Amino acid sequence: MVGGFEKIAATENLLEAWREFLPGKRGKRDVQEFQLRLIDNILSLNSDLLNCRYRHGGYMAFKISDPKPRDIHKASVRDRLLHHAIYRQLYPFFDRTFIADSFSCRNDKGTHAAMDRFRAFGRIASRNNTRTCWVLKCDIRKFFANIDHGILTEIISQYTTDKKLTWLLRGIIESFSSTRPGVGLPLGNLTSQLFVNIYMNEFDQFVKHNLRAKHYLRYADDFVIFAPNSEWLKIILPEISNFLRNRLKLELHPKKVSIASLASGVDFLGWVHFPDHRVLRTATKQRMIRRIAQTEKEETLASYRGLLGHGNAEKIKNKYLPLAG
Repeated sequence: MVGGFEKIAATENLLEAWREFLPGKRGKRDVQEFQLRLIDNILSLNSDLLNCRYRHGGYMAFKISDPKPRDIHKASVRDRLLHHAIYRQLYPFFDRTFIADSFSCRNDKGTHAAMDRFRAFGRIASRNNTRTCWVLKCDIRKFFANIDHGILTEIISQYTTDKKLTWLLRGIIESFSSTRPGVGLPLGNLTSQLFVNIYMNEFDQFVKHNLRAKHYLRYADDFVIFAPNSEWLKIILPEISNFLRNRLKLELHPKKVSIASLASGVDFLGWVHFPDHRVLRTATKQRMIRRIAQTEKEETLASYRGLLGHGNAEKIKNKYLPLAG
């Protein structure tokens, strides 16, 4: 069981959380204003937490393209500091409860590790390309916007008897709603990254233990299951849909569900994967070319060189990033 409210509220933890929060934000006016009275602000937050007076504030909304339009909601510096304080205390416990093949927002995981695992599963399921390998690929519709507050709080309550911790987390969960009251998490919160993994761990465990899927991996709301025949994937698809709907109140995106052979190519995390190679998805390539043309920042160009190094993209690298290598 996880506790930790006192550790979260401790001034030492809040100071460490501030050090982790600060990089890349020193030039922001709201951060500078908070830092001018840093110790007073931290002591005030500590007092409000210990006396259960803390209330999460509102959000500033803005839009980004990443690559599709997304609505971001940014909390105040005080609230974001608390998000870091919570995350640094709770992440190590909850991370141990997650399956190995959940790759989003976890230490030593990420998109590149997920793609490498995809390749490994393809080789295992196809017996080194000696038999046809089938892949069920799914995407959850409006993932963050449809996380149910009541279900999330109930799941978290299974892991703790700390009433103050439950009170604190419930307050953060209920500080934001999307389409209707009691539903949705803000994309801008660090805690949201942890909350969605806790939420989807219910599904991960169902797939691994109830459906007994050996070769399953998930990155945020995208997931794939490998199998030597397509019939089994067709059989479990309704079970997947029913679990998501009945347990988590989530729906599969009807236009982003597919069952295809690996040999025909499977679109996952911006790449189209084949048994022995992967190529950039056309939309990903076009977006990357536009951004390269619009920037001269070496760190941005270096990141694209790194991205292209994870697949068959030498022609693109040589044409658009001639300094690579």
